[in-house]
Amino acid sequence: MKIPKRLQPLVDDGMVDEVLYQLMSGKEAEVFVVRCGDSVRCAKVYKEAQKRSFKQAVQYQEGRKVRNTRRARAMGKKTRYGQKEQEDAWLNAEVDALYRLASAGVRVPKPHGFVDGVLLMDLVSGTDGEVAPQLGEVTLSPEKAREYYSLVIADVVRMLNAGLIHGDLSEFNVLVDKDGPVIIDLPQAVNAAGNNSAERMLERDVDNMRRYFGRFAPDLLNTDYGKEIWALYESGDLHPDTKLTGCFEHDTESADVDELMAVIDAAKEEERERQERARDAEEGDD
Repeated sequence: MKIPKRLQPLVDDGMVDEVLYQLMSGKEAEVFVVRCGDSVRCAKVYKEAQKRSFKQAVQYQEGRKVRNTRRARAMGKKTRYGQKEQEDAWLNAEVDALYRLASAGVRVPKPHGFVDGVLLMDLVSGTDGEVAPQLGEVTLSPEKAREYYSLVIADVVRMLNAGLIHGDLSEFNVLVDKDGPVIIDLPQAVNAAGNNSAERMLERDVDNMRRYFGRFAPDLLNTDYGKEIWALYESGDLHPDTKLTGCFEHDTESADVDELMAVIDAAKEEERERQERARDAEEGDD
């Protein structure tokens, strides 16, 4: 096929020998199957920011570290340079996550480099040697559903031990090869320790998987791995080989409404005082 413009530099540099065909076109990227020497791999070509429909939601970016302080300031000020740096940071997030998770033993496509918005990585193949299907395209027996659910939960634990949460995990971003589930699509990977929404996102990821596998094995709907995993993580007792029960004892004590309202009132008062100080400072400048 004709070499796409964005892939031409990789062909010129010898990283890609041949573009075989386009695999898919999604909301954030186009994926091509390419030949690199004797290996067949994927080339994920990220779309330009204005052409992508997936929003770089603040809730995903919260907690991501920017080593360069000049870049961090520019990103915070939303300057043109800052927007470019924010775009670069967003694109690099998936690359960094793949390298980190592959090292942690999580079943993700192995990355092979990132050049000018193009990510080279392993092609995940199915049992017939063709491109692996999405999990949502596979019909499972109850036994296989339980097996795959266990494998996915084990990878969620390994991810969390590596400091990351997928943030958008579902049957549409898990592929199935001959050995089971492979997790893909990680540009929105969440920093577990620095993101205020981390707990909610972890539970959402696990619940998505529980509901999907529960279609084939209804007994899985009674599990509660999300809250169990997070509780162990918060207490420092979560390890890659932690044995989970799938059970979680919920707090049945009634909330102290008066105490909660007092906290809310205090926060409102603090915000009111902050705004008054800000107005006073502006009047002082005048």
